[in-house]
Amino acid sequence: MTWESSPFETAGVPVTGAAAVNVAEVGTFGQVLVDSASYSLYVFANDAQNSGTSSCTGDCLAEWQPLLSDGEPVAGEGVDAAMIGTITRDNGTTQVTYNGWPLYHYAGDMTPGDANGQGMGGVWFLVSPTGEAIQQ
Repeated sequence: MTWESSPFETAGVPVTGAAAVNVAEVGTFGQVLVDSASYSLYVFANDAQNSGTSSCTGDCLAEWQPLLSDGEPVAGEGVDAAMIGTITRDNGTTQVTYNGWPLYHYAGDMTPGDANGQGMGGVWFLVSPTGEAIQQ
């Protein structure tokens, strides 16, 4: 899948506005973090929590788009605002983090509520409102 067919911005498109992190019921997974359009958010087990960096670079970005923000991210209802942060990616963009983990969209999630990236490769997981990876 390429980003041209995905609902998310391509890496070359400037982000406008602050990203929002919300909570929604997604499938059988219960409450998970989602973006302002209710698309599922994921963490990458190959990232190091609180490292200030993302391990998803190069080819990884073809399927996993960072949740980017222009300005301070906004915490929606059910989201612990103290857990929201940001990191600066190598290209200078600002990626949103939660509980020290960078957040991502999956290109295979084509509609709000999809969770097609859950468990992919044993390293991509939905995120609970408590900031933990959902590994079911």
